Amino acid sequence: MKIKEEELKLIKEQQKNLSKLVNEIGLLETQKHGLLHEIAVVNKDIRDYKEVLETQYGSINVDIETGEYTQMESDVEGNKKD
Repeated sequence: MKIKEEELKLIKEQQKNLSKLVNEIGLLETQKHGLLHEIAVVNKDIRDYKEVLETQYGSINVDIETGEYTQMESDVEGNKKD
């Protein structure tokens, strides 16, 4: 015995759609992995440049809109002489 042709056609179409979606998820996960790697690289670049700035200016907070900076509280207190 067999199921009706239109029933088989519907089952095949559903499986095809499922397979397509699973493949798309795989592609998205691969892209996500790549983007997470890029984020890690940018975060490392930020940390490295922060160290460069700290050797020049000490511990500071920078306003990224204006470029103005202020000394961080711990650095200001550490530089006070008794």
